[in-house]
Amino acid sequence: MNIHEYQAKALLAKFAVPILKGGVAYTRDEAMDVARTLGGPVTVVKAQIHAGGRGKGHFKNDPKGKGGVRLAKSAEEAGQHATAMLGQDLVTKQTGAAGRTVKRLYVEQGCDIKRELYLSLLVDRAIGRIAVVASTEGGMDIETVAHETPEKIITQGIDPAAGFQPYQGRKIAFALGLEGKQVGEFVKLVTGLYKAFVELDCSLIEINPLVVTGDSQVLALDAKMNFDDNALYRHKDIEELRDVDEEDPSETEAAKYALNYVKLDGQIGCMVNGAGLAMATMDIIKLYGAEPANFLDVGGGATKERVTAAFKIILRDPNVEGILVNIFGGIMRCDVIAEGVVAAAREVNLHVPLVVRLEGTNVELGKKILKESGLKITSAENLADAAEKIVKAVKEAN
Repeated sequence: MNIHEYQAKALLAKFAVPILKGGVAYTRDEAMDVARTLGGPVTVVKAQIHAGGRGKGHFKNDPKGKGGVRLAKSAEEAGQHATAMLGQDLVTKQTGAAGRTVKRLYVEQGCDIKRELYLSLLVDRAIGRIAVVASTEGGMDIETVAHETPEKIITQGIDPAAGFQPYQGRKIAFALGLEGKQVGEFVKLVTGLYKAFVELDCSLIEINPLVVTGDSQVLALDAKMNFDDNALYRHKDIEELRDVDEEDPSETEAAKYALNYVKLDGQIGCMVNGAGLAMATMDIIKLYGAEPANFLDVGGGATKERVTAAFKIILRDPNVEGILVNIFGGIMRCDVIAEGVVAAAREVNLHVPLVVRLEGTNVELGKKILKESGLKITSAENLADAAEKIVKAVKEAN
């Protein structure tokens, strides 16, 4: 689960992470009120969407205009920026061409920026630990830095038994070129981030940029936090921060049925039981020359109703030109899957090719249900056969 910048900063402030003062605004008048309260020669008006690159982005109604992060030298100017941004679609590298509608803003104090750095905490799967990742190239996409200048990225794994140690913070600080009191401030900041990461069950905390000010303060100028969905039952207060308007409607609908669904850009819809099998299914679709339209794991104990819901969610995607159902029945029974597929196909008036591969518990009964349904459903003997048939069917249909 993702949250907005202002929400992330409010959480991090509780862990003594230094941030600038600011306030959220949903209207022009609220933005002006926050700017007046903050005072100072400059305030910053930031669009709040779940995507990075806001400052370098553009609004669909003004492609050559300013992005989603703007400076204001007065409350009136902050109001003007609010009027220009609220209700408009902001396009960044992470939103795609459709962009995201800006429904709220964060109005924040300005500061004297001397240096911009990059800092994040994440789960490093290679070492099975939380890792601190830092770079002198703040404000840039870390993927670009990693590709073009990997030597500028510093990575420090954290022993879960010992936790984050001050000497590790000093080591990173020196590598970033920090000096004097900046080093101590950096160590305190990372210590707070690590504590937040562990206690809040985060999967990512990203500060980009982390800035050093003219008076040597080290501040989190931006903040992004992702949380492990499986741990949200422990954090009801964080779960309440969810902004469903920022999430894909199909993914939100899938969550209601306990389905693991992620929308992708391909044309072959997938319905599979088990995350590993789902990944293998997507891989073999690519191997046979097509692209998967989604990741969808119905789980091991799916009911007919959940399967029907999954089928409907797949077909809501206008890019879907064919569907591959790949089920290995262990706990899951093949006849239950077959009943769900038939029910969904009839209810939505199936109009794209459908290939079903069933194996395992009650497989013969499942195949019988599909065969006797009277629907145009192609059966497959194995995964390779299924992938070959659905890709061929889609190409022939076009």
